[in-house]
Amino acid sequence: MSFSGKYQMESHEGFEKFMKAIGLADDLIEKGKDIKSISEIEQNGDHFKVTVTTGSKAVVMKDGNKLKATLKGIQSVTELTDANTIVHTMTLGDLVYKRTLKRMS
Repeated sequence: MSFSGKYQMESHEGFEKFMKAIGLADDLIEKGKDIKSISEIEQNGDHFKVTVTTGSKAVVMKDGNKLKATLKGIQSVTELTDANTIVHTMTLGDLVYKRTLKRMS
């Protein structure tokens, strides 16, 4: 399966605790919790570019059907669970933020 495509966030878990732990201000957490972000993944062989509507980008490594990255101590795993669904899990210590995204047409 190809990761390439645009995905819109469908649900998320643990957002507020995770964002507080990385130092995000309360007003920004409040604004961000209802945003339905869009992630675009471009795959070229084993090279990937992930862009989120916030403008953040990351270099990732492919491991089976998962893309893995580490940024500022945060472990990020993006898993293609089926042809149209991505589960993105970020871990900082024992805090976990998990979001589910669906491929856009």
